[in-house]
Amino acid sequence: MSSGSHLTRRALIASMLAGGAGAAFAAPTQTLRPVLRPDAQIQGEALLSARPMLRRTAADLIREAGLDGQTGFVIADTVTGQVLEAVDPDTARPPASVTKAISALYAVESLGADYRFGTRLVGTGPVVDGVLQGDLILAGGGDPTLATDDLAGLVAQLVAAGITGIDGRFLVWDGALPGVKEIEPGQLDQLSYNPSLGGLNLNFNRVMFEWARTANGYDITMDARSDSLRPPVTAARMRVVDRSSPIYTYAEGADFDDWTVARRALGGSGSRWLPVRFPAIYAAEVLQVLAAGSGIVLPRGTLTDTQPEGANLAVHESAQLDDVARGMMRFSTNLTAEVLGMTATAARQGAPLPMRLSAARMAEWVAERTGAVARFADHSGLTDQNEISASEMVAFLGATGVKSTLEPLMRDVVMVDDSRRALDGFPGAVRAKTGTLNFVSALAGYATTAQGRSLSFAIFSNDPEAREQSKLSLDEAPAGTAAYNGRAKRLQQKLLQRWLILGDMTG
Repeated sequence: MSSGSHLTRRALIASMLAGGAGAAFAAPTQTLRPVLRPDAQIQGEALLSARPMLRRTAADLIREAGLDGQTGFVIADTVTGQVLEAVDPDTARPPASVTKAISALYAVESLGADYRFGTRLVGTGPVVDGVLQGDLILAGGGDPTLATDDLAGLVAQLVAAGITGIDGRFLVWDGALPGVKEIEPGQLDQLSYNPSLGGLNLNFNRVMFEWARTANGYDITMDARSDSLRPPVTAARMRVVDRSSPIYTYAEGADFDDWTVARRALGGSGSRWLPVRFPAIYAAEVLQVLAAGSGIVLPRGTLTDTQPEGANLAVHESAQLDDVARGMMRFSTNLTAEVLGMTATAARQGAPLPMRLSAARMAEWVAERTGAVARFADHSGLTDQNEISASEMVAFLGATGVKSTLEPLMRDVVMVDDSRRALDGFPGAVRAKTGTLNFVSALAGYATTAQGRSLSFAIFSNDPEAREQSKLSLDEAPAGTAAYNGRAKRLQQKLLQRWLILGDMTG
């Protein structure tokens, strides 16, 4: 490919079609070399730090990072769609949490930016002398951000209404979304970012395990911790046992999570989040504890499959959807992504669908909405079964109307040197979504040059063989993954820094 030539996705497709139905298409084997405009002038520390990268192509940088054959990279002009540089653009790779960027747009466009999730306490009878003459139902609306403090707010509404007790049952309904015990079954049991999910979620379906050494062993607590409250729970239980490994074991009780931990791993004191596998029972217990603290005695909560009918005695609404999506993009919360995606599918289909089927529907929507081809088995990117190429991701980012909605939801990416020190005053800005799994590192989003040119980019790296080996490890951070992902992140920085300058120097 000659120096200075430009490659667009439309032109590539046209060339395929021109060759006839049976024509074979080969992706470029080398990166495109940008042509500097004669009048281009860049000065200052930014040029000094980027000068070595300006003399090398993206393919050179990828090879020097030791990621040749494992990285796909595309950068394009967002306005024109012109591809400015590409390396292995068409190999589909796991996008990891970059998937959340797609899920965010899917949810906002399906539900509306002002959509709010609701959680209700429903009464099936009248309130007489402060006592509810019927059942009290905790009804979830899927809210992925519901916290213990929010349940306390529901209890406060009951108290304000003068309710002092009930003479019926305390029921829990979580049928707004189909339940999932684990987002990705291949993960280790104890990873809190891989919880269950359903129509009633609390504290991102996590429980806080805390321990402190005593003269006789360990004091153990399991609580539903949020900003101001720490109610203890029995829906998750922990036993300390004498063994060297594994550190944690999990078994499913009748309606509780049964954990054990190796004594030798605890040390003096500490705490960590663990996933919850019975989220509706967990939420019901927390509400029961909080109600008791306000003088309202409730029986133990039991699940119901019947959609609640009756009067709303208390209601909590989440923040509006665009704020929820922005938080998801910032903190990369897997549960939020799954709830947003499944709720969007339910709105489009008229009924909720199981997670993996919903993810497949999202992939269909991506193709219809933007023309990009992808495969999704979840909405969060926790599985490596999700696949999209760098060129298809850039096509998605550059589709009509995507940037105006998606870019404000993304995080700023600070330009740093190899020691992760911020490069103050580096020209331009980057807003993007990161993605990380063991031996998978991804970054995609938008870069704006100092002169205001908008670029869309995707950088996907993965080592399939090393990832498969890492799945056999019981280590939460398998050997080699930190080094691999570190190299990939440094490469991302070099590619972006190069183009933040070159974007104002090329035609």
